[in-house]
Amino acid sequence: MADFLTYKGKPLVRKGNTVYYGDMSDAHIVRLTVLSEQNDIADTIKIELMLSDMGVKEKDRIKKTSEKHGFYEALDLASVWLERSK
Repeated sequence: MADFLTYKGKPLVRKGNTVYYGDMSDAHIVRLTVLSEQNDIADTIKIELMLSDMGVKEKDRIKKTSEKHGFYEALDLASVWLERSK
């Protein structure tokens, strides 16, 4: 298995302006999308709690959404959502 950056024991995988947080073997993951930046620092982040089942249509996979200012605030909310989705 590849080594991933983790936050609270869950992997973080970045692809462009999107970061996926969580383990695909769990029922849910979180997608964090950078919507805006200020001085090359992520400012507005869209957070989506999603089913990890890739066989479900994308719009049906999204269970909860929010927006936060600052990546840490968004990642902190994402970790709470993952914890509660167990």
